Amino acid sequence: MQDLVGPALGTLALVAVGGYLLGSIPFGVVITRAAGTGDVRSIGSGNIGATNVLRTGRKDLALATLLLDAGKGAVALLIARHLFGSEAAGAIAGGAAFLGHLFPVWLGFRGGKGVATFFGLMIAACWPLGLMAGATWLIVAFALRYSSLAALIAAAATPALALLPLPVVGLPAPQPVFVLAVVTAILIYIRHHENIGRLLKGAEPRIGARKT
Repeated sequence: MQDLVGPALGTLALVAVGGYLLGSIPFGVVITRAAGTGDVRSIGSGNIGATNVLRTGRKDLALATLLLDAGKGAVALLIARHLFGSEAAGAIAGGAAFLGHLFPVWLGFRGGKGVATFFGLMIAACWPLGLMAGATWLIVAFALRYSSLAALIAAAATPALALLPLPVVGLPAPQPVFVLAVVTAILIYIRHHENIGRLLKGAEPRIGARKT
């Protein structure tokens, strides 16, 4: 069992708070307002993530949102892991950043669905795992044109991928990373419950479609 205790509880609590506050930064809202396109929460699905930002017609803003949302989870995890030399500290900080994105204090705890932040976390935690998760998303998204379905399949696949015995490329992942993958995947499914309903009804908008 690797690194499940690590730093003292007080330190881990501090790491969690810092990760949460970083994850709470609503880049989708900040970027679209700064660009003069209005509040992204008033269009499409009302989500603050890159897929909904794309519905403004601004691919540059969507890309910036994607990178920043992914980066905040990665940065939280990498800083904590570097400072404390602990996979557990990194996973806690990253998980807290993920929660911050889903439930940001600045937006009344109504945030995004965590997909970009999830991939950023996985790449920072164990890059081969993150790349395989991202490749899964890309394959499904390009084949079926449903961002939500691609996210759900990639999230479900990631914990299984984390167990692959591929030591040459850094797998299986450390146990805290596996736990992080499981918890974040569950939260992604919870946050996508409306998407799941629309997918079952055939009413889910495809990637690039405008929804008013």
